Amino acid sequence: MKTRLLLLALLCSSFIFSQNIKSPKEYLGYKLGERFTRHHKVVDYFKYVSKQLSNVTLEKYGETNEHRPLYVSYISSQENIDNIDKIRLANLTQVGIKSAGVAINNKAIVWLSYNVHGNEASSSEASMQTLYELVTSKKSYLENTIVIIDPCINPDGRDRYVNWFNQVSSSPYNPNQEAKEHQEPWPGGRANHYLFDLNRDWAWATQVESQQRLKIYNKWMPHIHVDFHEQFINNPYYFAPAAEPFHEVISDWQRDFQVQIGKNHAKYFDKNNWLYFTKESFDLLYPSYGDTYPTFMGAIGMTYEQAGHGMAGLGINTDHGYELTLIDRVKHHKTTGLSTVEIASKNAEKLNSEFKKFFDNKSLKYKSYVLKNDNQDKTDRLKRLLDKHEINYEYTNKGKVKGYNYTSLKDGSLNVSSNDLVIHSSQPKGKMVKALFEPKAKLADSLTYDITAWSLPYAHGFNAIASKTKVSSSKNTANNKVYNNTSPNSYAYLSKWNSLEDATFLAQLLKENIRVRFSEKPFSVEGKSYDRGSLIILRHDNVKHKKFDKKLIAITNKLERKIIAVSTGFVSSGVDFGSYSVNPINKQKVAVLSGKGTSSLAFGEIWHFFETQLEYPLTVLDTDNFGRADLNNYDVLIIPNGYYGSVLNKNTLEKIKKWTRSGGTVIAMSNALRAFADKKEFTLKTKKDEKKDSLKSNLTPYADIERKSTENFITGAIFKSKVDKTHPLAFGYSDTYFSLKLGSNSYKFLKDVGNVAYFTKDVANASGFAGKKALKNIPESLLFGEERIGNGSIIYMVDNPLFRSFWDNGKLFFVNAIFFRNSHNITKNNQ
Repeated sequence: MKTRLLLLALLCSSFIFSQNIKSPKEYLGYKLGERFTRHHKVVDYFKYVSKQLSNVTLEKYGETNEHRPLYVSYISSQENIDNIDKIRLANLTQVGIKSAGVAINNKAIVWLSYNVHGNEASSSEASMQTLYELVTSKKSYLENTIVIIDPCINPDGRDRYVNWFNQVSSSPYNPNQEAKEHQEPWPGGRANHYLFDLNRDWAWATQVESQQRLKIYNKWMPHIHVDFHEQFINNPYYFAPAAEPFHEVISDWQRDFQVQIGKNHAKYFDKNNWLYFTKESFDLLYPSYGDTYPTFMGAIGMTYEQAGHGMAGLGINTDHGYELTLIDRVKHHKTTGLSTVEIASKNAEKLNSEFKKFFDNKSLKYKSYVLKNDNQDKTDRLKRLLDKHEINYEYTNKGKVKGYNYTSLKDGSLNVSSNDLVIHSSQPKGKMVKALFEPKAKLADSLTYDITAWSLPYAHGFNAIASKTKVSSSKNTANNKVYNNTSPNSYAYLSKWNSLEDATFLAQLLKENIRVRFSEKPFSVEGKSYDRGSLIILRHDNVKHKKFDKKLIAITNKLERKIIAVSTGFVSSGVDFGSYSVNPINKQKVAVLSGKGTSSLAFGEIWHFFETQLEYPLTVLDTDNFGRADLNNYDVLIIPNGYYGSVLNKNTLEKIKKWTRSGGTVIAMSNALRAFADKKEFTLKTKKDEKKDSLKSNLTPYADIERKSTENFITGAIFKSKVDKTHPLAFGYSDTYFSLKLGSNSYKFLKDVGNVAYFTKDVANASGFAGKKALKNIPESLLFGEERIGNGSIIYMVDNPLFRSFWDNGKLFFVNAIFFRNSHNITKNNQ
């Protein structure tokens, strides 16, 4: 009896205390929506609540590039919090990820993610109010529900936006759309530090925020995940159910429960006469979103989109005659967040039972995906990605496997060894395996929100087979640690060239002032054969480097690069090391354009690549000052995807051409090619449909215009190209390359030599959607090419090999353009 009274007293005191917890308004000193809250103050409020209430805990799971902390908060009943790890393990056990002894879970797990796009800033404000109401007026929801809140996925982007807005906004705010506070400057607050869109990085995990989040996400595997966003100011509010196309791994239950959730939201929006829409625009196909990735991991994954984003500020006049305020935006996001938790609480047992069913993968068409290990660096890189998602892999047993051949694009076979990788779909995350590895994603509708092809064997450059039968395999725990010793009496050291890791090795050598050469022709020496592009590190070139051998070996062992010491430069076949075909590699000084006209995302991909992968210095030039820049300070100029009408005008193009003629290298990417195409000074010509009749009347019904327009689109499709592997731009590649084409722009073959990679007359569309009109210009068109101008060249990259940093197989083309063209004169700026 005393125990029961004590327990009752504790419950009562907890209830009273939770009612006295400060609201966000009381804690911050202003009403939510009256101003934007900087990230550290959002975190402070979550810390305050977790210190005051024992049924709220806070966990730091990481840190951004700009050293802002990343947190998640766990909110539930006291009993659930006391048993939180048991609940977590039971959830993972019921789907086969863990074996904790308890395979039954009856608690719903709801994860709410806010502010993945930094300038969609209302959601972090709403996260605080959602937390407050969950621990006060909505405590009943928590009896059978664990709520996980990430108040801000992208703190760097959020503070970039909030700091700018606080600097320029009027007091009181000005709702006029033309006011400065509604005109966010380049690059905007949407992306993270490296200007990556974190909402498209879930599957590729190239960014530190994504990598750290996946670790904790995989610890929980929630039943519902919501990603809170904002959209254009005239689109009121979007919530589930999503639009077609749905990826085929999505279950009927997942689709149906989205409808139930949407109806629950609608109940509250109808009551308040708030505008909303569903089933439009936002589909569930591309696997790297904050709604699709969780969905393919068994959750009910959803995007909620409030009108606003970086244009709305504290309040703005919409085109529809009403003012949209931050106060309203916060209120709407708070409402859908609480509504989500409410319906989860009412369906906790059903959520668990259906979640468990999702992980039954017996019906999947392909049982195994086999990837030929022709390049250990590529295999290791893919394994690291799979490890991030906690997807299991093994190695094939020696023999032959049959199935769909990714290279020939038809059924075939592949001889395999014990070094070749195999990923089975008969594992808990088998449906995610299917989504990431299948040759072609089934496309129910051509109107999609993003790219329609991404298959990892193509993205990573593997010869691969998708087998309908499970391939015999075993685990391989061999340690392939590379270790080199100095060889002071050697004539040269030799190293292969066929991976991004080799490029990082070269960059490190150049930074340490170790001179390197590469061979334009294959050769054999002392019983070993070497391909084009092989690195040759001559003692002759490094006689002045006092710690040459010691420093070289230290770098090779740190980066696990195998080098071969040879005692002579007299080769068995091919060219000797003193040949003019063995070219020095200059310590290239590289510049890249950024600022107005430049795609911030495309610039970010280059910036991120240089700093985190190539690890090589890069000078960032602003387009506002480009006309005054002295290009003679640089060897390479990179022009990212963008629209440069006013930047690359007649004067600046002449400046670039003059610099190129003297030995510079321009790398123009994607839409930047438009600045050079069809101008008499350059040979690049646009490929157009000559049969197109611009005067022909368009009798397409109004309702069909959007769908009809897809005939002109290529929405991220994979095409097979032919490669001239004898050209330095293609060193490290075979004669076939699969490219991710992001648009319909096409260019004719270059007149003279320099067509390095191109699409043939019978070009094959390996995967993804391409409209029938857009397809007409792909055959016999350029992919990567080089136009020689005097002593230099312009490298044209029609497709972007650095797109979202996940198309790993294209990155060596980019590196080759930097180091293997116009780089032979090492006196330009070296040492």
